[in-house]
Amino acid sequence: MSDLALIALFAALGAAVAGLGGALALRLLRRRSVAVSLTVVVAVTVAAMLAGTLSVCWAMLINAHDLAVVTTVVAMAAVVSLATSLLLGRWVVARSRALAKAARSFGDGGDFAAPGGSATAELTELAKELATTSGKLRASREREQALETSRRELVSWISHDLRTPLAGLRAMAEALEDGVAEDPARYHRQIRTEVDRLNVMVGDLFELSRIHAGSLALTPVRLSLYDLVGDALAGADPLAREHGVRLVGERVEAVPVEVDGREMSRVLSNLLVNAIRRTPADGTVAVAAEPGPEPRTVVVSVTDGCGGIPEADLPRVFDTGWRGTEARTPPGGAGLGLAIVRGIVEAHAGRADVRNVPGGCRFEVTLPAAPG
Repeated sequence: MSDLALIALFAALGAAVAGLGGALALRLLRRRSVAVSLTVVVAVTVAAMLAGTLSVCWAMLINAHDLAVVTTVVAMAAVVSLATSLLLGRWVVARSRALAKAARSFGDGGDFAAPGGSATAELTELAKELATTSGKLRASREREQALETSRRELVSWISHDLRTPLAGLRAMAEALEDGVAEDPARYHRQIRTEVDRLNVMVGDLFELSRIHAGSLALTPVRLSLYDLVGDALAGADPLAREHGVRLVGERVEAVPVEVDGREMSRVLSNLLVNAIRRTPADGTVAVAAEPGPEPRTVVVSVTDGCGGIPEADLPRVFDTGWRGTEARTPPGGAGLGLAIVRGIVEAHAGRADVRNVPGGCRFEVTLPAAPG
């Protein structure tokens, strides 16, 4: 065997022994700080070099003086390497602890703020991910708070709206039962009216619960907006005549869309009923359907003569239970119609908007156009 091969063999044997010892130490200390692991790695490196060097020196029968020189040089390198690894380990540990302390703000309902100072690329990337997660959690908390507020308001409003007709129904039933009703036929008609109103309210609540639960099952079919708007105008015409309001279908184009006909008819019906009830007699409610300003979109708009909505209330128009400053009396309803409109439209990958126009406001429903 050549001298070079012999030297390589002895060096490999010495390094292998040191490596096995280091691997065992890392396994035993795997749950300890990263500083300890770095120190072990450096110590293994130095020990492997020292073991290989001493093995070669012993095999080559180097004299004691030269062996002491080599050992001293390796020992100095080991001291410097270990000191460097300890400093690096302590710095990484300090940065990790600062990051962990900042991350605890998640549990306290706060926002994550990355600690200042330099850090390794991995810790910097982790801080960025934590900041992103913090933003998502903050948005989630805000949505949860808004939903909780909406639920409380809905329970309060619905309780009020149910109590009033129920009290009236009880009073009329008692009057009929005691025989003190002067016009029983009128009482019967009023009872029927109140029952119909309660039935509509319960139906709206059921529809809204399906929307919030994400269980609104849609069956999209290809339809023409011209037909949808025409059917909605025909259905709302009796109510418009009762209120002395003119219904006008302007710029209603035969644009194809893929929607659930039943649900989209409910959207148009809710918008028309809302517009008719808030438009004074001799006023006009105009409906339009045309391609939208954005590519491959269509817009259905309903413009009323309500006089406009206060700017501060515009962002809340589609909230559950919103009814502005109107008194909670019939035919104001439970304030669920527009919330149902938004839920159904968003389920169709569209959006519902409202803006003020001269003399009233315009509700716009934007939907994706049907593929050509």
